[in-house]
Amino acid sequence: MKTIKKGTVKSKVKRGDQVVFIAGKEYARYDSNGNRQPFRGRVIAVDARNGKVKVEGAMLVKKHQKAVPQLNKEGGIIEKEAWVDVSNVAVVDPETGKPTRVKYEVRDGKKVRVAKSGKVLPEPEKLVRRERSTQNEE
Repeated sequence: MKTIKKGTVKSKVKRGDQVVFIAGKEYARYDSNGNRQPFRGRVIAVDARNGKVKVEGAMLVKKHQKAVPQLNKEGGIIEKEAWVDVSNVAVVDPETGKPTRVKYEVRDGKKVRVAKSGKVLPEPEKLVRRERSTQNEE
């Protein structure tokens, strides 16, 4: 039986971080010359409890959505990002541009995220959530 974690679950990957795939389907992307180019993207959502992340433009899946006229939702086939296991991505080191592991250190009395190169990872900018557009504006 799987135990359910209680309380706050911390993740070393934050929303807004630049990440690169180190495993999985997006790791095996190839460019026009036949060289492997793992996908790089920005994290748009983190589910720390289940150990999953969503990366902008990666792992696109098609969802058949039914129209809901009461909510002014259109139907059709929409593409959206799927959840990816956090072990398949690594944070990009700001100094070298390569995948790196993240650790926490206390510097100048503050807890900061540090890359393997010793460089402090900057706090990711706040992503602005897409506002819902209302169709009945007059």
